[in-house]
Amino acid sequence: MAKRRRILPLVLVVLFAAMAGGGAGAFVALSHDLPQIQNLEGWRPPVVTRVYAGDGTVLGEWFAERREPVPLKDIPAPLVQGLLATEDRAFFSHVGVDVRGVARAVYHNLVSGGLKEGASTITQQLAKNLFLTPEKTLKRKLREAALSLQLERRYTKEEILEIYLNTVYFGSGAYGVRVAADVFFGKTLDQLSISECALIAGMPKAPSRFSPLVNMDAARIRRNLVLWQMADMGVISQAVYQAAAKEPIVTAPKEPGQTLAPYFVAHVRGVLEENFGDHSLNEEGLSVRTTLDLGLQQKAEAALVTGLEALGKRLDGKKYEPGKVEGALVCLDVKTGDILAMAGGHDYTATPFNRATQARRQPGSSFKPLVYALAVEKGATQSDLILDAPVSYPSGKPGKLWTPQNYTRDFEGEISIRRALSQSRNIPTIKLVRKLSPERIVEFAHRMGIGSTLGPNLSLALGTSEVTLLEMVSAYAAFPGNGVWHEPRAVREVLDRNSRPLALPRQERRAVMSESAAAVMVNLLEAVVLEGTGKSAASLGRPVAGKTGTTNDCKDAWFVGFTPSLAVGVWVGRDDGTPLGAKETGGRAALPVWKDFMEKALEGAPPEPFTLPPDTVAVRVDPRYGTPVAADSGRGVLAVYRKGTEPAGARPAVMEASAAAGGQ
Repeated sequence: MAKRRRILPLVLVVLFAAMAGGGAGAFVALSHDLPQIQNLEGWRPPVVTRVYAGDGTVLGEWFAERREPVPLKDIPAPLVQGLLATEDRAFFSHVGVDVRGVARAVYHNLVSGGLKEGASTITQQLAKNLFLTPEKTLKRKLREAALSLQLERRYTKEEILEIYLNTVYFGSGAYGVRVAADVFFGKTLDQLSISECALIAGMPKAPSRFSPLVNMDAARIRRNLVLWQMADMGVISQAVYQAAAKEPIVTAPKEPGQTLAPYFVAHVRGVLEENFGDHSLNEEGLSVRTTLDLGLQQKAEAALVTGLEALGKRLDGKKYEPGKVEGALVCLDVKTGDILAMAGGHDYTATPFNRATQARRQPGSSFKPLVYALAVEKGATQSDLILDAPVSYPSGKPGKLWTPQNYTRDFEGEISIRRALSQSRNIPTIKLVRKLSPERIVEFAHRMGIGSTLGPNLSLALGTSEVTLLEMVSAYAAFPGNGVWHEPRAVREVLDRNSRPLALPRQERRAVMSESAAAVMVNLLEAVVLEGTGKSAASLGRPVAGKTGTTNDCKDAWFVGFTPSLAVGVWVGRDDGTPLGAKETGGRAALPVWKDFMEKALEGAPPEPFTLPPDTVAVRVDPRYGTPVAADSGRGVLAVYRKGTEPAGARPAVMEASAAAGGQ
């Protein structure tokens, strides 16, 4: 046995000499098909794309490999020193391959009977990471050495070190030291302590094993080993080593890559994929500046969750389960069409389906304002009378008639258009659709921003064609927007990795009705709040307007409304389309969410009045019949007309600053 121990080293020496002799030939043979390292000069590593709110807050990140390159000069010296002390002490003196290390590795590999010890320099590790596969074979090892020699000839030590530190994998999706600092400690590089630098420096050896997010004890042991090696090299003192080794490891308080406003960020990605594709979004390091108002977004999410929980408990009592009732909320800037807030459901992690943009549901009576808007644009006035009485129409089935009903199952006789809309009467609205023609209603609705397919039939009056919430809110925004429709916009600007702006599709903008007709519609929808189905919104104590929507069997509940600056819509329902419950109308199920959001969104802001264009006039009328009443009588309501269309004998009144506070 002792004799064998004496012979083994001699055998290894002979074998190594033979390998050295044949290795030169093998080296030349392997070099002819190596990757072209000059490609590294134009190499662009995949870089994180960041999505920002309007105030610059990071909302989320997209990446194939989460990395952010940083110059060597910006990397803390203790991190570089810790890496060299642990991975490659001879880095600045070798030529890319540590000959002694290779010899030692060959010896241990022969003793163990397999290729287990790498003896890789940092240059070799870089060559393997960038150009080769991770397979453990002697051929790959020789190719790695050949590439390392080429790298050392073409690049300086500092350049090699910089590329390595920006490309090496640290675990948890972090490539490069800058991302590692954020992922593990929630810090920038200049905020890292010596202890934290040592922990990061020790991770490339085995990222999953030494991650503090995976195994805190293993991470602490590895960190302390790196600190000891730094002290052994003399780059830190014993006192610093001992203090740093006692420092507790405090990891980042949030999950890496945590997304704020996840439904909105997913919507932004969908918008940008059409223009830039997945590759650019994941790897080109874009900066996406969005329209989101983070404060309003947080208020929107809170209002929706609170409202859905209250509704769910009312419906299911102790059996309440989050998500059984769902909803969505969208807030747009009236003047620009910018999406300021978007909540697409109760919980994105549970259901990423965005009910604000992807769900098509029947809008019920919330579609009626589009019918009345076309009627007003074509010359109708608030005082025009329409008969609310039983009607029947051919159903399209032989011998069958369609006999629509009002929600209240009664009839009011001859009433004004103002009364018909504020009380959400079905029969008068169906008559308007018939008079205007369903085809023209469809055409007008599409101009108002409804992109979904609409059935050109009389039931349009009841909101039977499915639409999205975002479409509805954008259509309503045209009323306080002086008749101008703006395509909803989520992205203001996209910059490339060099901060140069990239071209975006032009936002569509078009006049869909006259300013005077839009002002009449604003006033008609104020009437819904003052006199009709949206009365509870009047408690906001400021000018607001909007319309409720409820579908058959209360499957969908809507409220879409606005102030002069904000257009906001809420939808509530069940994903499977089953009814919410008896009497869960738009005013009962959706309006409370809308009102809760508006209260918080407008808190501290002075009331903002709706202004009238010069070619309109406000007069006092009886809301039921549209007949004029004395301007100083205190009776009736203020109604807006295009000049020359007001009721005969009516005298112009001064439009109060807040119609919502004016009473009836």
